[in-house]
Amino acid sequence: MNIFDLTGRVAVITGGNGGIGLGIAQALAASGCNVSIWGRNAEKNKSAAAAMAAGPGKVDTRICDVTDSVSVKQAMKATLDAFGRVDGCFANAGIGGGGRRPFIDRTEEEWRRMFATNLDGVFHAFQVAARHMTERAAAGDPFGRLVATSSLASLFGTARNEHYAATKAAINALVRALAVELARHGVTSNAILPGWIRSDMTARVLADDKFVGAVMPRIPVRRFGEPSDFGGIAVYLMSKASSYHTADCFVIDGGYTAF
Repeated sequence: MNIFDLTGRVAVITGGNGGIGLGIAQALAASGCNVSIWGRNAEKNKSAAAAMAAGPGKVDTRICDVTDSVSVKQAMKATLDAFGRVDGCFANAGIGGGGRRPFIDRTEEEWRRMFATNLDGVFHAFQVAARHMTERAAAGDPFGRLVATSSLASLFGTARNEHYAATKAAINALVRALAVELARHGVTSNAILPGWIRSDMTARVLADDKFVGAVMPRIPVRRFGEPSDFGGIAVYLMSKASSYHTADCFVIDGGYTAF
């Protein structure tokens, strides 16, 4: 028996149509997991599904805005109608802070927008997923995986990015709380903290030669991360292999934090 075989499992990935989310979705589907990609962009959803069509896992996509609780509830209902169950929820959708505006000039609107997506979005997705998982557990089928995408910004001080950092630190605390509360239902809860990864969110800074010159010497593996670097941890967390592993923050950064 392969403990990493995900055949018959179903996972939701918010923001799964690009970047780290797509890397997670592709790895899960390749391991037999059925995946439902929730994203706001219909074309990106369609493209992501097409890229995964050959895998053993079935792929479903839903238009979903995680800032809107009604949209999230509708996406969950549609996913349950399509697959009958949800075993894992990867709350990955998020926006970056840009790092351009000083804290004292931060607008209320910018602050609220950041929290609406990066923290409220996780709350909305995890709440509907946890409700389904705990109901299944009560019916004799205890299994659930909650995984949130956090950031190294939750550990380090990041100038002009305090609103982003605050949302990610809150996510770390949220997954620990849920790990304790939901353990009795067979549900684990963990966070993934990416380092500098190539994606649409980081494209601007990774194209800056000055930035690259300053950061690359601090990465022991001497490269930026790729979305595919998150496939292994996603499969592990989704599988039975991680049944006793909960309340953790997984740093995936090429050794950046150690050096």
